[in-house]
Amino acid sequence: MQARFVVPFLGVCAFSMVASSQPTALDPKLVGNRFAPLTWEKMTEAQQTMTRHVLDGPRTAMGGPFNVMLRSPTMGDLAQELGAQIRFNSSLPAPLREMAILMSARHWTTHYEWNAHKAVALTAGLDPAIVAAIAARERPRQLSAAEAALYDFCSELLTAKRVGDNTFAAAKAALGEQGVTEVIFALGYYGLVSMLLNVDEYPLPDGVQPELQALR
Repeated sequence: MQARFVVPFLGVCAFSMVASSQPTALDPKLVGNRFAPLTWEKMTEAQQTMTRHVLDGPRTAMGGPFNVMLRSPTMGDLAQELGAQIRFNSSLPAPLREMAILMSARHWTTHYEWNAHKAVALTAGLDPAIVAAIAARERPRQLSAAEAALYDFCSELLTAKRVGDNTFAAAKAALGEQGVTEVIFALGYYGLVSMLLNVDEYPLPDGVQPELQALR
């Protein structure tokens, strides 16, 4: 009698485990241009894994570079995880973090990145006059000590590819060694994002016009 009871019971458990292990289809609503938007059904297992990791993290959507990153899902997954740390777990105050991201977007003239992070920067409290000056490739007139140190550091690194001793010392005094390092991470990651978007010629949302003038 016990054997008759245990066998069907184990069968039900095994069936439940198999059924629950089946992946649920997702609709990541990807957008692309030169890289055609992928759909869940056409993704490889590795691409589906990266998609789950993105959507299970702090992000709620996959707009931007992820459609291109999915073409190399192992590298893309590592990159998006780094991006999440920079965006959501940085030691930098949000206005300074977003200021660095905007400077990267301006350097690369990446319209989608600029449009997305301009909104985030203003919501975080970055002065609109600073945003406007960065868009015009001008040094903002009124900056706090930390903003000035960050602006000079980012500007010098992006244009000269190095920073001088005085620029480094000012950034270290204002942001600390961890802060300086995380600024470098932000410029590097969002430079990568900008390249992905620019190569794809990624479109702006409907009704949105480019704000950045092409660099001479």
